[in-house]
Amino acid sequence: MKLSEFDFDLPETLIATRPARPRSSARLLVADGPRTQDARVGDLPDWLRPGDRLVLNDTRVIPARLSGIRRRSGEAGETEARIEVTLLEPLAEGWRALLKPLKKVRDGEVITFRGGLSARVASRAEGTATLVFDRGGADFDAALDAAGDMPLPPYIAGRRAADAADREDYQTVWARHAGAVAAPTASLHFDAPLLDRIRARGVAITYVTLHVGAGTFLPVKVEDIADHKMHAERGEVTQAAADDINATKAAGGRIIPVGTTALRLIESAAAGHGRIAPWQGDTDIFITPGFRFALTDALMTNFHLPKSTLMMLVSALMGAERIREIYAHAICEEYRFFSYGDASLLIPAATGDRG
Repeated sequence: MKLSEFDFDLPETLIATRPARPRSSARLLVADGPRTQDARVGDLPDWLRPGDRLVLNDTRVIPARLSGIRRRSGEAGETEARIEVTLLEPLAEGWRALLKPLKKVRDGEVITFRGGLSARVASRAEGTATLVFDRGGADFDAALDAAGDMPLPPYIAGRRAADAADREDYQTVWARHAGAVAAPTASLHFDAPLLDRIRARGVAITYVTLHVGAGTFLPVKVEDIADHKMHAERGEVTQAAADDINATKAAGGRIIPVGTTALRLIESAAAGHGRIAPWQGDTDIFITPGFRFALTDALMTNFHLPKSTLMMLVSALMGAERIREIYAHAICEEYRFFSYGDASLLIPAATGDRG
């Protein structure tokens, strides 16, 4: 398939830079087969059935954006350069990171950040650098929390700087395992009262962990999507989570991941149609039209970027033509798009109708 098939015109005025308050007051577009209805996230329990199971990603976003200074001594005296750092993923030693401008640092140089945190540039390759910080473990976590900012997506960061509100806004209420550098944004719509009402409806909840990486924002640059190389992300499905999902499937309940991250993880861990196994590792699963979903019966997700891998994923679930209809409706009705935007509940028609 061609990349152009997943493009659409989006007015910039529909790109949200702040979330709805309260969280569950965001709008919810419900696409149930061929039917489209407008609702609110707070109405979600009305669309769920007793015996369904929501699958939630419990990763925790770290304050991965750092602003530091590189100092260098030379014949002309000491010079400084401001270096913007975005942590991407932990390595056996240090972190892989984006540095801007990368050309302003050399291997072995030290970058200092707020609160005395510092990092040595161990190496540079393929547009990224390996940074080794001056502390580790809990000491590093505390220093990063003090020095870093939340890594807002480029389409928000280009419009405003991260601030104190984003510490709460860009984190799910159940965030547990630190390691993500981007939020599982569909989950940002949930608050404690909504979770209570979902459970009261007889809907079960299971947590899995996928540490969302900055690669989720990388553009697709090839016209033939079969040539695209998907980024990898670390995840885990525990034995208990797999048992719960399998039990729901066996009882005839629906499995509804909240967010494309949870969907990609459970489909990576699928052990045959309708079954899932415990799983841990890196996944680079790339879901495009024609993919056969082993576990997913419906999906709650935000509205995605044109020509993105996530547009391909929702097109695989609902059918490309149906997704074009859904997005046309969302734009016409002025739904808010992307990470801090509104949500959709996508319930596909029979599998054979997808395409």
